[in-house]
Amino acid sequence: MEPWQTREWFAEYLDVCNAHDLDALREFVDPQVRRAHLPGGVDAWIDDMADLFHAFPDWRWRRIQLVIEDDRIAAHLRGSGTHSGVFHGLSATRRHVNVAEFGIYRIVGGRIVEHADSEPHLRIRAQLEA
Repeated sequence: MEPWQTREWFAEYLDVCNAHDLDALREFVDPQVRRAHLPGGVDAWIDDMADLFHAFPDWRWRRIQLVIEDDRIAAHLRGSGTHSGVFHGLSATRRHVNVAEFGIYRIVGGRIVEHADSEPHLRIRAQLEA
């Protein structure tokens, strides 16, 4: 993909994430996706997103900046939502969280095949426990 196509692809991916459309999300993630420090595969990816959306039904990401080089995207995002369900063992607190996220995505054939991020779940948990 050309950089402008990759930018448009990522905008569509983020729209699907913000719509919490897990079925559509599968089309953006390779079945064998590799994730740094997390279980691989699209099912694990979808399960993690489902857990986040259950705990934060209003969760949304906002793109701050993208850097595109070849088949890779470096993304700086802000994620936020209200804690309304269990998240990593923590019962709902009704607290609003807002975290910076940094991720590297490798895209092949219009699907994420590799992903590494700044482990935003740790910052989410820290805000909930503060």
